[in-house]
Amino acid sequence: MTTASVPGKLAARLIEALGSEAVKYEPEDLSVYAYDASYEGTPPAAVVFPEDTREVSAVVRIASELNEPIVPRGAGTGLCGGAAPVRGGIVMSFARMNHVLHLDVPNRRARVQPGLINLDLSRAAASSGLFYAPDPSSQAICTIGGNVAANAGGPHCLSYGVTVNHVLGLEIVDHAGEIVRVHIDDAGYDITGALVGSEGTLGIVCAIDVRLLRLPAAVRVCTAAFAGIESASAAVSAIIAAGIVPTALEIMDALIVQAVEAHYHAGYPKNAGAVLLTEIAGENEDMDAYEAALAALAREHGALSWRTARTARERETLWASRKGAAGALGRIAPNYYIQDATVPRTKLPQAVRAVLTIARDHGLRIGNLLHAGDGNLHPLLLFDRRDTRQVEAVMRAGTEILAACVALGGTISGEHGIGFEKRDTLSMVFSANDLATMARLRDVFDPKGLFNPDKIFPSGAQCGEARRPLHTASAPTGATSIWT
Repeated sequence: MTTASVPGKLAARLIEALGSEAVKYEPEDLSVYAYDASYEGTPPAAVVFPEDTREVSAVVRIASELNEPIVPRGAGTGLCGGAAPVRGGIVMSFARMNHVLHLDVPNRRARVQPGLINLDLSRAAASSGLFYAPDPSSQAICTIGGNVAANAGGPHCLSYGVTVNHVLGLEIVDHAGEIVRVHIDDAGYDITGALVGSEGTLGIVCAIDVRLLRLPAAVRVCTAAFAGIESASAAVSAIIAAGIVPTALEIMDALIVQAVEAHYHAGYPKNAGAVLLTEIAGENEDMDAYEAALAALAREHGALSWRTARTARERETLWASRKGAAGALGRIAPNYYIQDATVPRTKLPQAVRAVLTIARDHGLRIGNLLHAGDGNLHPLLLFDRRDTRQVEAVMRAGTEILAACVALGGTISGEHGIGFEKRDTLSMVFSANDLATMARLRDVFDPKGLFNPDKIFPSGAQCGEARRPLHTASAPTGATSIWT
């Protein structure tokens, strides 16, 4: 048994403000908060667990007085190091601020705390015939505050949009510890929009007003087998070009399908070169014609088969296996590195060819997951972390994939954010003047630079090869994977 240490000045001040149960400062506790789902940083000096906005304000005032950085943290499922401290300081966990504060059914709105699990909001609203649309693959464990930080998307963002399209207003604590409320209906600049996707660098989000949608009367989930990703991608472009926008259009390549089927037995065609997972939603009387149009377009572009889920359980299994796909790769390799880039939808075939070429050039196996409807690629590079040559190859390949997507008119992040991992690649898509302008905006909101420092913006102080965004895949247990 270890003897409890005496809190230092910072921990003592925090305990005075929040109470001893809401502050951790022992080394064994702090080490847990040194990393998120992608990156291992530096252990913080303290971790706090505020229960309300007033306590968040108190912590920010103490941090400002002592010049300590603050890193907001939801569930730690981020994939770019956004919730991992780099300079120590304070990690602010929202594990206790996890409630639905108000459910406004007539106006289809809700006010929630940032620590609320994404899926829990839809569960709370389901009895009223409503749901919350943004659905990252980690929705069973990620928090809405984290989703706001990264402007998260998910498979259904093709139809419903990403997080910013569903946030109506925010309550934040600013750099001085003042409580500020902003709303999309406010006159003047859209401060709400600026805060969504800012990864905790402009203020600490303490409450979120979100839009809820009506549950559709009917939902169908269909799978189509193709010879390869290129023909599946061509079908996706044809579907959108025809003016049809399903709620989701997802592609998995052969390696992913084989791994998924080995665990979930969801019914995906095992011998397909690629599988297109399609979901449509609407009124019951429209479903047959809707599906027939989709199936016809898929077959025109090389679909080898078309199958419709017959029951709600079958639909749920297809989606659970898709969202848990990355974890299933533990059957193939001990580690994987997931990238996140977006290209114009019609450029998906070229992007996939580039990804496969890069993987081959570096001697790496790769699985491909695509939010194909909006051109979002998630290549998963498989490797063994014990082999330093493989680690170096993965890091080089990851950067080359981003560069290839940018060359096709795309960008370096579709939904995972920038965080620490991608900050040195931001210059691929923004000029020095662009970055300086963004930095000035950050300085206005956070003049001391204490809100989640060392994130988003490039820095010469850290070599990109020193990053550690390398994930360990384990055989899935049936729970939803945290990897998108």
